[in-house]
Amino acid sequence: MISRPTIVLGRILKQHIVITSFRQLSYSSQVLCSKKEYSQADFDKRVQEQISEINTGDNFVSKTKSAHEPPIGASSLPHPIWSDDEVRSITITHRQPKGFIDWSAYLTVQFLRKGFDILSGYNRKRDEGVWINRITFLETVAGVPGMVAAMVRHLNSLRRMERDHGWIHTLLEEAENERMHLMTALQLKKPSWMFRAGVVGTQGFFVTFFSLAYLISPKYCHRFVGYLEEEAVVTYTKCLLDIENENGCLKHWKTTPAPKVAITYWKLKPTATLLDVTLAIRADEAHHRVVNHTLGSMKKTDYNPYKPGE
Repeated sequence: MISRPTIVLGRILKQHIVITSFRQLSYSSQVLCSKKEYSQADFDKRVQEQISEINTGDNFVSKTKSAHEPPIGASSLPHPIWSDDEVRSITITHRQPKGFIDWSAYLTVQFLRKGFDILSGYNRKRDEGVWINRITFLETVAGVPGMVAAMVRHLNSLRRMERDHGWIHTLLEEAENERMHLMTALQLKKPSWMFRAGVVGTQGFFVTFFSLAYLISPKYCHRFVGYLEEEAVVTYTKCLLDIENENGCLKHWKTTPAPKVAITYWKLKPTATLLDVTLAIRADEAHHRVVNHTLGSMKKTDYNPYKPGE
């Protein structure tokens, strides 16, 4: 039988062990908390030091200042750079329509062309103002098809979860190329508010028309653009005649310096003139003519034969 003093001693030892264990646990917790607090404080300090070093405020603001903005055309998608021989070798060509879709596209272009010729006074006596207005307006329209077609194919690829077969980049390059034609024309003359209103209305109609048409028949749309580019080559060829003819209304363009945007975009010589710019634009239109007639002859699931920049 265990004596009472022994029992009391056992209880005292047990309490001592419990108290000691609790103190050790409490101490360990304090150490861990202190370590955690120290690590967080150290981390915050290092972050603040790095922020101070890179000077975040000035860094982000400086990248949005227009003073540091690159010139128009410096940041562009790949596109052909034409040689002197290439721009001079462009000729007027025509693909004979075959079948209902081809004829529909061709007749649509002819109808729009004749209507615009009448409204713009193109069939009457031409001068520099008529030419600049015509080029500016046409390029606001010409930049639509490539963007719309690329958007439709992009969304179709996402929706069906299928590849695009490489068409999108070519269509986007075409859209940007036409837009750069517009940016160049705007260096020569700023449009009036009435002109701008006409562009807004025309764009609203044409974007709607072309979007619906591309959803229904991509073949029709590419053939339409192919015939539209045929007319563009005709237009710029006539423009070149007015430049190079001694009695032409644009003869002074042979010596008028090219806008900086054109020199940057087409990588022209520093001494380039508006004649060189017009030759480059006509070469672009001839290229779009070939590309769209090619795409118009393919199935929408065929692989695009044109690599980026071609």
